[in-house]
Amino acid sequence: MDILAVLVGLTLLLVIATWSSVRSYFARGRLAGMEEAAREIIKGIRSHYEVAGEPPPDHLAKAIEAVGASARGGFNDKAILRYHERLRSFGEAVGAACWRKGYRSCRLKMLPREDKIRLDLPLTDLTHLAALAHLGFRRMMPNDRGVDTPRFGDEQLAWDVARVIERLELSIPEPVRPSGHPAMRQAMIRHWWPLERKRA
Repeated sequence: MDILAVLVGLTLLLVIATWSSVRSYFARGRLAGMEEAAREIIKGIRSHYEVAGEPPPDHLAKAIEAVGASARGGFNDKAILRYHERLRSFGEAVGAACWRKGYRSCRLKMLPREDKIRLDLPLTDLTHLAALAHLGFRRMMPNDRGVDTPRFGDEQLAWDVARVIERLELSIPEPVRPSGHPAMRQAMIRHWWPLERKRA
């Protein structure tokens, strides 16, 4: 009877050892597969986050090093979870580096050259400027009589258009910026509309 108990105990130990060995073998295989996939991903996306002539940011270099390093300290579920954490950190670092590279390249493409100025204007402001430019062009023609010249409908529209013109003038470099124009426009508005109110 004692021999049977010993055999059963040894069989149980053999089954447990075999199960542990199989689990460790599969965990080792999973980790090896994840490490190989991570190495291939790093090779594939390197061109998306690298900037020519600059080393990668420190946090990205550490994340790449952590993902590229082999798992240490046993092959079990905990090791797999630790590697998952490294992969998440790597993904965050690469995402931030790619965003930064894209933002910088977009800024370089969107910035005007040194001798150019770029303005962002809403549609209403552009409409006002187009109307004023057309009016100015007509007034510059030698045969202009100015009989059917359009006028501002109310004081608020005059202030809105004056603000748009001032914004346009402020984008001109100071040495060549026209001076005194904003004050002149404001004086014309203040002078005219009180007269209109008196007539009403």
